Amino acid sequence: MALIEVLKLRQSQRDFSERELSWYRLSRLLWAADGCNRPGTGYRTAPSVCNAQEIDIYVAMSSGLYRYDPLAPSLRQLSAVDVRPVTGKQDFVAKVPVNLLYVANLSRMPPEEQARQLLFAALDAGHISQNVYLFCAAEGLAVVSRGWFDQGELATAMGLADGHHVVLAQSVGYPQGVAAPARYS
Repeated sequence: MALIEVLKLRQSQRDFSERELSWYRLSRLLWAADGCNRPGTGYRTAPSVCNAQEIDIYVAMSSGLYRYDPLAPSLRQLSAVDVRPVTGKQDFVAKVPVNLLYVANLSRMPPEEQARQLLFAALDAGHISQNVYLFCAAEGLAVVSRGWFDQGELATAMGLADGHHVVLAQSVGYPQGVAAPARYS
């Protein structure tokens, strides 16, 4: 599908099926989000201010909380606790199959840019979020970015260390009421 067609399909959706994404589909989604697209370099599918690569992608699902390692690439389970209910204040977040959480590790940012670290992290999370939107548009998935969550409650539930901040959340799943073709499995 041509990029112009994907851009025409890009939209935010808030009605999700509870149907789980396959591990294969999830791995492709995460690679599109911020995967290493030039092996051996560490460079990613999303740009990063000062090439700090300070955004870590956490994945909240019914089976627990995971962190994506784009260089491996792999998904490491951090907890078997379902933290989806605290990933946002919207009703659907507790049931949507995947909630992506973009966490800024500020220690990776240049110290001379301390005053603008959170701004840069928000920009980088936005780049990653747009990649997810484009992947979802091309694959027929529902997606919405969200900023309405309790920062402290979510950081505690995730076990985040000092200097780590959830910058943005993004929910992904199959659209409610739409039978997904086999290619979307």
